[in-house]
Amino acid sequence: MHLIKAKTLSFIDDPGIVGEERSYRFHEKGAVVIDDEGLIAWSGAASDLPETYRDLPVTDYGRKIVMPGFIDAHLHFPQYRMIAAFGKDLLDWLNRYTFVEEQRYADYEFAQMAATKFLDELIRNGITSCLAFSTIHPVALDALFEEAQKRGMALVSGKTMMDCNAPKGLSDTAETGYRQSKELIDKWHGVGRLQYAITPRFAVTSSEAQLEATGALKREYPDLVLQTHLSENHAEIAAVANSFPWSKDYTDVYDHYGLLSEKAFFAHGIHLSERELARMSETGAAIVHCPTSNNFLGSGLFRYHHAREAGRPVSVAVGSDVGGGTNHSTLATLRDAYVVSQLVGHRITAFDAFYLSTLGNARLLHLDHEIGSLAAGHSADLVVLDPEATPIMATRHALSGSLHDELFALMIMGDDRAVTETWIAGKAVKNELAG
Repeated sequence: MHLIKAKTLSFIDDPGIVGEERSYRFHEKGAVVIDDEGLIAWSGAASDLPETYRDLPVTDYGRKIVMPGFIDAHLHFPQYRMIAAFGKDLLDWLNRYTFVEEQRYADYEFAQMAATKFLDELIRNGITSCLAFSTIHPVALDALFEEAQKRGMALVSGKTMMDCNAPKGLSDTAETGYRQSKELIDKWHGVGRLQYAITPRFAVTSSEAQLEATGALKREYPDLVLQTHLSENHAEIAAVANSFPWSKDYTDVYDHYGLLSEKAFFAHGIHLSERELARMSETGAAIVHCPTSNNFLGSGLFRYHHAREAGRPVSVAVGSDVGGGTNHSTLATLRDAYVVSQLVGHRITAFDAFYLSTLGNARLLHLDHEIGSLAAGHSADLVVLDPEATPIMATRHALSGSLHDELFALMIMGDDRAVTETWIAGKAVKNELAG
């Protein structure tokens, strides 16, 4: 067992619903007790620490902030090498770079090397769990899940399904996509902390037959997460309308095949109509806001508060979307989310941002019984944040007069240097990478 002392922060509800003051628990002098199974045994004010825990080995982080590890709700495992690839828009970027790179993951040894580097980068940025795309290749998902299993990470991913409008080396069929997905579900879902996600890339690269097969998978495995893309780019939307002329709109394509549900994640959702937003609200489907990617590819500005409007509120998660996204850092993702909210006229707060990247994403993944907070019984997946990580951050920190000031400066100025340590299942792992 182990005792951590630091400032501690954990969200208990959505600040946009219950108000900021009722949304979190913060202790200026806090403590977290980790048991010998890597779970949180107790957390709270250090002054309230039960006597039975007071003689445990201690790691004292002083004025740093300990909070639940970040959760990235949308990124691409095979695109980590493609950050900063120049493309004129989404479809051009996919064809020039992405589809070329992803074909390399048919090689198991290459995928193994990539999985190590990919997960190392998440850990360096305080990301302890994620919902990630793989490629069409079963061996790529094997490599990713094997590496995540070694590290004890809570990871959700799946073999990408795409049978049209893609290179031959990156295409399956409706039948093979369905069969290989079932085989991978049987092999990996529920192993350790791993979960399988049904993963059609997007309607542009799936035929009607493949979307039918995807719907069949969803009916057979209703508890599984489904992830795909939606309404990211105007050219993409036009391509979907051309391929599915019978549909009311882009969302209707997925709806027609039974893919909208409370465990369905649709990355981007920038250009949705009122009808689409209302339908997503009705089904409980979530949009994953990916601001760094949306900005980099020029896709558009997502209106967070508009999506959450009372009457037809849509669930919203947040993700980096590497490699369309330009940084693995959750802090960078939150910074861009704030900037975009400013541009569309309704700013998010630091409390909104840190809630989304911890408990908010955990709730939407239906993993909030395990991750996303410092509650007893949860996995000790933690991030230790240093508001004074760089000289200029330390100078700025001297002006902070509240918790919101500290968090806001962290998400605007912070990067991987602000992540002092990352804990996964009760083990400190970031600084081991440097060793």
